[in-house]
Amino acid sequence: MTDIQTSPRVVPVGAIRFPRRYPSVVDGVTVRLVAASVLVIGLAAIGTHQWWLYAALAADFIPRAIWGPSRSFLATGVLRFVRRHVPVPPRSTAGAPKRFAAVIGAAMTSLAAAAWVVQLATGLHAALVVVWVIAAVMVVFPALEALFGYCVGCRIYGVLARRGWVRPDLCVDCV
Repeated sequence: MTDIQTSPRVVPVGAIRFPRRYPSVVDGVTVRLVAASVLVIGLAAIGTHQWWLYAALAADFIPRAIWGPSRSFLATGVLRFVRRHVPVPPRSTAGAPKRFAAVIGAAMTSLAAAAWVVQLATGLHAALVVVWVIAAVMVVFPALEALFGYCVGCRIYGVLARRGWVRPDLCVDCV
């Protein structure tokens, strides 16, 4: 039997951290194009009542929040097929606030997908209300980013950084 402290495969629970693979700087233009993709999917979900699309968005947001845009099918698709046709030079922006925004997106879309499953399983009307509220937020937030470059999650990150609740050194512009 292997001792827990000497086994290379066992990681103590307190030692689990996010990998540091998320880039410290990202292209703001690409971020806005990805937000436009999220906006289109969110509008499609609302317009067609196909709430399973939030599970698909969660499947994109979760790896993006953990490992970065290289693991996101939306970000990868935008980079491969859309970004090269947009004649705007890259605009560097801090990665930490964008990661925080991706965490918010992952939480919101996961909650929407879970509420949709609860509504399917139980017929509970309140679960559908939760889906609709999150659907509205998941249209407004990406629309602000895509159309105006205003990242709500980044603003929240800045407030948290100024209060010392997140590492301010990851985004000098935020503090």
